[in-house]
Amino acid sequence: MTAVTARTSSRTQDRATHGVAEQEARRTRRLPLPRARGPLSAALLATLTAGPPTQDSQAGVATLREAAADLVRGGRDVLQDDDVQLTLTVLYELHHRGVDEVDDAWEWEPGLLAVRQSLERPFEAAVWSRAGQPSCVETDAAGVARRLFQLVAADDAPSLARYVAKDADSGQAREYLVLKSLYQLKEADPHTWAIPRLAGAPKAALVEIQTDEYGGGQAGHMHAELFARAMRGAGLDDAYGRYVDAVPVPVLVALNMMSLFGLHRRLRGAIVGHLAAYEMTSSVPSRLYGNGFRRLGHDADTTRYFDEHVEADAVHEQIAGRDLAGRLAEQEPGLRDDILLGAAACLAIEGDVAAFALDRWKKGDSSLLVPLDDVSTSGS
Repeated sequence: MTAVTARTSSRTQDRATHGVAEQEARRTRRLPLPRARGPLSAALLATLTAGPPTQDSQAGVATLREAAADLVRGGRDVLQDDDVQLTLTVLYELHHRGVDEVDDAWEWEPGLLAVRQSLERPFEAAVWSRAGQPSCVETDAAGVARRLFQLVAADDAPSLARYVAKDADSGQAREYLVLKSLYQLKEADPHTWAIPRLAGAPKAALVEIQTDEYGGGQAGHMHAELFARAMRGAGLDDAYGRYVDAVPVPVLVALNMMSLFGLHRRLRGAIVGHLAAYEMTSSVPSRLYGNGFRRLGHDADTTRYFDEHVEADAVHEQIAGRDLAGRLAEQEPGLRDDILLGAAACLAIEGDVAAFALDRWKKGDSSLLVPLDDVSTSGS
């Protein structure tokens, strides 16, 4: 190799390395500061962006607590309330990657935690109501797993995957990626909070699942990275949280439910049940999604995320059902009902996302608050 060739090769490699580093930086940054969706989220964002928590900021926090309490007393349907759900999204994101223009010191500010708690009470109650009352008489791992598979088999929510496979146009397929992006670009993180709260066989099972989710130690194989690649293949911006202002309230509900379950030790059964149902409903739909994107002309680089889940989740569903959820119920029988509730809540709330999108698409409308044609994909 000549000196000139070597220098040229080095510059090419440097540009490639810089390009990868730049992409990674955009995917690992904080949640972009969202637009308020009502007076409560407006007050929260104003308080958080005024600077780190100080004695002077306590007046704003006290006002937030009053506003949250008034909202709860008003009996609003929190699962349909954009203002409440965006407020919870921002509060939870302080425990994930943080929010642009917000000091990290707010994460454990006691007054702000009290605001979150006041909203979590009606939110949790609404989620349980939406989940219903799944019953189970078995107490052994195989029996609990069998009941979980029965819940999944009985789920009659509309299939977004079948629609994308057979009927979605390219714009709707891109919207699907946007709807999923707030979670998939940090895929597995809310469930990982459960690891230190488990022990023995359930803990080992969860670590086994999460190891695959995080690419077995290879950054480029992380499922979040594969999803980012699918977004780029569809001409979308893969920056973390880029489309927070575009997604409708059912998406925020699904996202917030995972954080609610994951952050509270008392709800460790629910986050385990949620993961079990999530894995049990992934393999077959992933095949359909991959077929849909292939039908629309996308290549293997775009569909790799879905193709990876066809095989991985066929294994994960068995581990999650028996070794994780089933063994946890054996180990801590008092958590069995929470495991079932978490699974039922996952099915119900994810079903609400699908129903919302399908209803809008079949009417010829966008499923997003801001149609993609009006959203710049150049990044921010």
